[in-house]
Amino acid sequence: MPVAAARRIAPTAAERKHLKKMAHGHKTEHRLRVRAQIVLHAACGRSNARIARETGLHVDTVRTWRGRFAEQGLPGLTDRSRSGRPPAFSPLQAAQVKALACQLLAETGVPLSRWSAPELSREAMARGIATFVSASTVRRWLAQDALKPWHYRSWIFITDPDFRTKAERVLNLYARTWQGWPLGADEHVISADEKTSIQARCRCHPTLAPGKARAMRVNHTYGRGGALAYLAAYDVHHAKVFGRTEPRTGIDPFMNLVTQVMSQEPYASAKRVFWIVDNGSSHRGKKAADRLAAAFPNAVMVHTPVHASWLNQVEIYFSVVQRRVVTPNDFADLAQVGDRLRAFEDRYNATAQPFQWRFTTSDLNDLLARLDRHTADHQKESSDSQAA
Repeated sequence: MPVAAARRIAPTAAERKHLKKMAHGHKTEHRLRVRAQIVLHAACGRSNARIARETGLHVDTVRTWRGRFAEQGLPGLTDRSRSGRPPAFSPLQAAQVKALACQLLAETGVPLSRWSAPELSREAMARGIATFVSASTVRRWLAQDALKPWHYRSWIFITDPDFRTKAERVLNLYARTWQGWPLGADEHVISADEKTSIQARCRCHPTLAPGKARAMRVNHTYGRGGALAYLAAYDVHHAKVFGRTEPRTGIDPFMNLVTQVMSQEPYASAKRVFWIVDNGSSHRGKKAADRLAAAFPNAVMVHTPVHASWLNQVEIYFSVVQRRVVTPNDFADLAQVGDRLRAFEDRYNATAQPFQWRFTTSDLNDLLARLDRHTADHQKESSDSQAA
């Protein structure tokens, strides 16, 4: 029986370049590399039998991919689409499981605090959504919409009626303006607060240094060596920290911090020094502002809104202290805690740059507008549910 003549292959310059890249590329899939090699051999005028001998392939395989390229070009070297196995679940079933994951557990009557993929799979089967669905399938469905019902974030409603006004004052000070006027060179902004209850935990066994393929090891058992409070004042625009340790927080420890800062230049002779503080008991309300002004006439206390300590930049510095100084907590006594904190202040002040504060009054307006829309939608849903 006569054998059909081999198809003539004449790739263009662009196709030849692409074929060479496929045939010799380190990241090319093996099956594509083999197919490209077949076509390149064929482009040199070699017979199918010779190509089969040189590549170690069956002659039918060579004939197939040579013919595919002759008919379709480069797209012919890819696999044809296949129907595959029929889906085991319908889109409706996946949507029902996702909808279940988006329900609050209190509304479902399930005695759990949060959904997990195994619990969702069991609940879906109990409700008759599917005869059987595995936890991995549920997890894959949720991943398609980035749903993670086992995660949660805490948040709080704005309760301060003067939130906008107080927040704008703080944000304007960060932008070096006060009541619509730019701050002068002899006016400064200080962010201050207390970090309470820093403990001295003396580990019962020495901490082991990190080694090859091993993290630093800190013994879990410890003896309590007491606790102290760390008070800090942060110059927002000059990135300078003034800190002190006290046995506890209170009015007197806070005023000691104020005295420590205001007795130094350039703050002692400054026109005004704005002290941004939260609503902690050490510096709450008008009495605290009057007490500060009486002690230092050029000092002005500015409060953040209630439950808005995140507007106080010193909290960023405290987060740095927590990560780089306090954690893991391994101190012999409180004296060592104080020495470490003071040494870190010197190290920090030597290289510190002002924080890149990006939350402006425009961002504040956008945030409050979103919260207003959310509150309105929530109230509408509540009224609709009551009417139903």
